[in-house]
Amino acid sequence: MLKAGIYIADRYEIVGKAGAGGMADVYKAKDHTLGRFVGIKVLKQEFSEDINFVTKFRTEAQSAAGLEHPNIVNIYDVGSENSMHYIVMEYVEGITLKTYIEKKGQLSFKEAVSIAIQVGRGIEAAHNKHIIHRDIKPQNIIISTEGKVKVTDFGIARAASSNTINSEVMGSVHYASPEQARNGFVDGKSDIYSLGIVMYEMVTGRVPFDGESTVAIAIQHLQEEMVNPSSYAPDLPISLEKIILKCTQKSPDRRYDSISDLLLDLKKALISPDEDFVVMVPVGQQEKTRVMKREEVESIKEQTRNIYYEEAAQDTDEDEEDEDEEDDEDDDGFLNPKMEKAVTIMGIVAAVIIVVIIIYIGGSFLGLFRFGGGKGTQDKKPDKVQTEEEDNQPEEEDNNSQEDEDTVDMIDLRGKTFQEAMDALKPIGLGIEKAGEESSDQYQPGQIVTQSQEAGTKVKKHTTIRVTISSGTGEFEVPSLKDLDKDSAEAKLREYELTPDVQFEYSDTVTNGTVMSQSPEAGAKVKKGDTVTVVVSRGPQPITMPDVRSKPEAAAREELAALSINVTTNSDYNDEVPEGNVISQSILPGKTVEKGTTVTLTISMGRKNVYYSLDNYTVERLAKIPEDAVSIEAVITLYKDGGAEKINSWTVTSFPYTINQSGIEDCAQGSIRIEWTWIYLSEDGVEITDRDTTEVPKVSFTQN
Repeated sequence: MLKAGIYIADRYEIVGKAGAGGMADVYKAKDHTLGRFVGIKVLKQEFSEDINFVTKFRTEAQSAAGLEHPNIVNIYDVGSENSMHYIVMEYVEGITLKTYIEKKGQLSFKEAVSIAIQVGRGIEAAHNKHIIHRDIKPQNIIISTEGKVKVTDFGIARAASSNTINSEVMGSVHYASPEQARNGFVDGKSDIYSLGIVMYEMVTGRVPFDGESTVAIAIQHLQEEMVNPSSYAPDLPISLEKIILKCTQKSPDRRYDSISDLLLDLKKALISPDEDFVVMVPVGQQEKTRVMKREEVESIKEQTRNIYYEEAAQDTDEDEEDEDEEDDEDDDGFLNPKMEKAVTIMGIVAAVIIVVIIIYIGGSFLGLFRFGGGKGTQDKKPDKVQTEEEDNQPEEEDNNSQEDEDTVDMIDLRGKTFQEAMDALKPIGLGIEKAGEESSDQYQPGQIVTQSQEAGTKVKKHTTIRVTISSGTGEFEVPSLKDLDKDSAEAKLREYELTPDVQFEYSDTVTNGTVMSQSPEAGAKVKKGDTVTVVVSRGPQPITMPDVRSKPEAAAREELAALSINVTTNSDYNDEVPEGNVISQSILPGKTVEKGTTVTLTISMGRKNVYYSLDNYTVERLAKIPEDAVSIEAVITLYKDGGAEKINSWTVTSFPYTINQSGIEDCAQGSIRIEWTWIYLSEDGVEITDRDTTEVPKVSFTQN
């Protein structure tokens, strides 16, 4: 077990163990070169010295490394270090679909279809690269914390070959197709079957077949009909039930022709869930479910009595697990290759018996095997014994008969795999060899395209037939989609018979609706039917206008600039908002805007002062002052209303006196106080000082 802090390849720092599976442990690590978290699958020590396991382990990376799709866990790197073999892959925070089903019991129709579509897209991308998963199950499907569904663990996936596949490891038996259970030829329709079982479990909360051993479950896949999912989910729409039933037909010919066809029906089910549109393939007499005889079942049990079961390790801390879910096996394990050996031996014995019978019949016909007193004379040819009837036939007929025995009618090999063709030619005495490969739009990779002897012609026995094998559709360069709009890009890809996968992202530089990028890039080699991911711009990401009212102008500008919102300002007086703070904004808070939008802020100048003036107010001489007063002095004081705040003061000695006072702040009226002092002479000529005070209680001011 690797400890936290250990570095692999001087690049990946182990953060901690994420989980464990049957063959490998999975760790979360930090990629210090690219600054991201990754998952590292490390082959367990007990397998690292086994060259078969190591080869299988590395084949996993080689098979999956070419797959880049949003619904597939990507493989980044593969390597070995100090006898430790590892694969570096995308790190996905989330839980397995198995855990999700266990928590929810049964998923809703829409949720199940949505998950199935995303899983189907990942499988479709693999099938387009001629890779069959072979182990589709809820444990190998991760639902990320963002709700993205990803298929993982291509541990037993291999590029489809022309030979019958004798896989050493069968997919988890609860989800294995009948052809996997009997170790037969496996193609993309096996993944369709397994996905059908996964959909069954999503809507019912259970698997259709279960038992005490892998053999028991495998036999159910081969000979028993499943209970309709609607029996456990009464509200299940007919469209999804029919889709599940079509996916899980015993005969591959009765399933969907391709995962793409399945995706079309799943998408239609979302739109018309209660419409009975799924077309079921009629059951032919030869296609009916084959019920195994008691002797056959007992034989399988006897041959598998000592099968080794690989018990899958349970994941720990599943709520925080990642790639550990790739290797989780919650079922009884895999059928062991020993079963294959038993079946193969029985097949060889049957074949030998058939050959012996053919030789006997042919020899009897030629007179090679004679029991009792056979009657006839021997021809000059040492290997030909004529019967009484043949003695009476002309010589020419005898020659024709000999020629017919030396030739056979050539059969049509096109569309067969090399192994299938070999098996078909051997009984008629013909050999076969590969003459090379060529691309073909008609035949799948591994199927025969041409043959050196045309079907229906006479061919001498022991002739070797040379065949050309299909390498798949011809490769060509991906067209450039740059600067095209979404519809034009999709149309162009369909013109090249490519499958568009359109995704959307925000962009500050690319016009809304225009292609930003594509994968594979323009010029990359692809084949017809491959998926091309097209990323289309949504334009600048919408922004929610923040509320900057009452905030200081500088803080408001900084907050808006961080959102790429431009600012203009004006100002106004406000009795409530402090000077320098925002009074209002031209775009209300909460409104969605684009980057680069301009908002106008009104900045407070504080409270507005109103100014008044006292114009041409005349103060007359106090009437009681004698006319012969020696001197007069008056101190005139102007107050704001209420008399508490003085505005101005004047000392006056001559009257009348005119008062003009401006700049009186925020006061519409006031009062005047006059303190009089005067001196006059008494009759005997003595100076007498006298004082008085007068007030004008209310004086109105004029607003400026």
